[in-house]
Amino acid sequence: MEIKGFVDMSLVDWDGRASAVLFLPRCDFRCPYCQNAALVLHPENIETIPYEKIRAYLKEYRWGLGGVVITGGEPTLHRDLPDLCTRLKELGFPVKLDTNGTRPEMLEKLMDENLIDYVAMDVKAPLTVEKYSRASGVDASTFLGDVRKSIALLMSSEVPYEFRTTVVPTLHTPQDVQEICMEIRGCMKYVLQNFRPGETLNPEFNKLPPFTRGELQEFLRAARRVIPNVSIRP
Repeated sequence: MEIKGFVDMSLVDWDGRASAVLFLPRCDFRCPYCQNAALVLHPENIETIPYEKIRAYLKEYRWGLGGVVITGGEPTLHRDLPDLCTRLKELGFPVKLDTNGTRPEMLEKLMDENLIDYVAMDVKAPLTVEKYSRASGVDASTFLGDVRKSIALLMSSEVPYEFRTTVVPTLHTPQDVQEICMEIRGCMKYVLQNFRPGETLNPEFNKLPPFTRGELQEFLRAARRVIPNVSIRP
């Protein structure tokens, strides 16, 4: 397993838990606002962290961690993801998976084999080819059906999960969020996240101002017209 990044303790990647975070390389999306551009575009230039080094840390500091988050990139692209999850579970850690939902077969395997304890799935935009293509940076007609399958899998599963949308100026409106909510109505949890400027995959987004607090509240109100249990993640 190629592990290209490791955060030994995070308080923001799994609500209510102190967690370690593993970053896996490559992604099938090219979201223009992505801040992991090097991990997505040129992972070969990032040093691979030996799993044994991570394992040694996790064993030593097991007492202070409530779980391990696997993120990316897109983790479900890796065939050996189940093996990584198995190893982490054998160490006694709950596992959270971050995913874009384009590999429902892998997601279903991980859930069926009890290898993940929580899933955070990004829903990038309303589920139309035009809007999802803009948000993901690739032709959504090739994967939109798989995203729908992953949504259905999670909503019919007993595995705790959340759907989340990063709202980005020029890409999202409150109406877009309301359309997303219509697709995931009845879900366990839906979270809105504000775009943060920085080193983005598309340089045009580097200095794009995020939504104001008032604008975020408009998104929240639009979402709550459909789904009551919506929150904004700081």
